[in-house]
Amino acid sequence: MERPEGEAKARDPEDPASAVAGQWLREQTSRTSLSPKAQAVLDVLAAQPRMSTYGSTQQIANAAGVNGATVTRTAQALGFSGWPALQNELRARYLTSLSVPEITAEHHTRQDGVFADSLRRDLESVALTNRHLDAATAQQVVATIATSRRTLVSAEGSYAAIGLALTHNAALAGYPVELLGDHGRPDTLNTLADIGPQDTVIAISLWRLYENTVRTAQAARERGATVCAITDSATTTLARTAHHVLTVPAEGTAFFPSLTAALALAQALCAQLATHRPEYTTERLRRAEELWERFGILHVSRTPPH
Repeated sequence: MERPEGEAKARDPEDPASAVAGQWLREQTSRTSLSPKAQAVLDVLAAQPRMSTYGSTQQIANAAGVNGATVTRTAQALGFSGWPALQNELRARYLTSLSVPEITAEHHTRQDGVFADSLRRDLESVALTNRHLDAATAQQVVATIATSRRTLVSAEGSYAAIGLALTHNAALAGYPVELLGDHGRPDTLNTLADIGPQDTVIAISLWRLYENTVRTAQAARERGATVCAITDSATTTLARTAHHVLTVPAEGTAFFPSLTAALALAQALCAQLATHRPEYTTERLRRAEELWERFGILHVSRTPPH
């Protein structure tokens, strides 16, 4: 996507994205007393959401008539670690307000550059995750999985690919982690009804959240289970339901969200999980390998006859 150049236009009162950004910012500030300079920063964010989601600290400061430190302090006053964290949240809110056709139009990349731009965007998303992910929360999620009686993963649509990788590798490491099936099936709901305080539910949903994933997280919390969320916004209903929230960028370059950062996060969680009880995991891997060989699961390359 091309970055907006020059000074952004004033907010169009009919612009849905501006309305969504403004409403969200008002909700965040309703319980916080801000200085006039901080309020000037928020006014810029609400009036110019597209510019704000790409602008640097200094660009935001210039638009608000303040210095860069004020932008950082404003983000911290709202509960974020700094401007990058607030910017990522604002970006997620902005994208959520767009329909599929609108987000396609937003990503008006040249046709001959789509492939390279997609790879570049994913590389940037992983780099952002590496720099800004809360490592302490990630460790808590790993410890929760390792000590739970059972861990259920709720992920629908393309997000099921993330859930499948997470459950496959965690189970291979020796931990009882499984992917919930079709949320409309009675047996899936029966499984969910059986969880309690000794269990964990990991809810994975990005961009426009799946209703069933949110309901699963809410039902799990009501039953005393620990709820973890992998998502792209820290202030949605899903995030507020979860005990532990891991946020990753999810913007792609087409009509669908990118799964790359979330998948990288899932792989990192499993890698860390394998070190929790290394001897136990090593033994489980050995036993699994023996069964793979017995059942001929993996293709064995043989030299073709002459």
